[in-house]
Amino acid sequence: MSAVLTVMPAAAGEMQLVGRALAREGGAFRTIIKMHNQRLYLIVRSVVRNDSEAEDIVQEAYVKAFAHLGDFRGESSLATWLSRIVINEALGRLRKRRRTVAMPQTPHAEIIKFPLDPSDDPERTMAQRQILELVQRATDRLPDVYRTVFVARVIEGLSIEETAELLDVRPETVKSRLHRARALVRKALDDQIGPVLLNAFPFAGRRCERLTAALMQRLGFTD
Repeated sequence: MSAVLTVMPAAAGEMQLVGRALAREGGAFRTIIKMHNQRLYLIVRSVVRNDSEAEDIVQEAYVKAFAHLGDFRGESSLATWLSRIVINEALGRLRKRRRTVAMPQTPHAEIIKFPLDPSDDPERTMAQRQILELVQRATDRLPDVYRTVFVARVIEGLSIEETAELLDVRPETVKSRLHRARALVRKALDDQIGPVLLNAFPFAGRRCERLTAALMQRLGFTD
């Protein structure tokens, strides 16, 4: 299905970077990879739901992209061009996998490594990690058609138009799928998130001990 979209062309800096890569400048390849690694990995992982396979697919997609870098004309951004290649590679791998073996009901996956401040209260950090794990599991259980949209929009932060262009659907389709995906994730979390949220702002462990000790001291109890 073709979508009528306002496609953002590549910036001049991107075209210069591509030109340097075409001239076989190693630093240009490294820059392209570092700029786009996270986005491509998250998009692929939303399709295959397996960390090691996602890494392998991203590598293969980069090889294909660099082999055809001369085809990049700048009609869209380099990020969009690479994303199209990587998602096609991921979907192809998924189709091949489904032809050979049945997909497991609960594929093993690690938590997406969202940044957490190591200086935060350890109890709060633990609670945040628990919440992120629940969100990751709920995301993994989304049907394919909703999961990729959810990851692109919510986790990767692409716009409605960018997501529509990436998936070759209409912006209205992105909006409806995103609405459904959010509803499914919210429903999946309803029964689990309450106890974790209570610990997200914990008043136990070290914090409770500190306050208790201070109050006991102020009240004159020293032991």
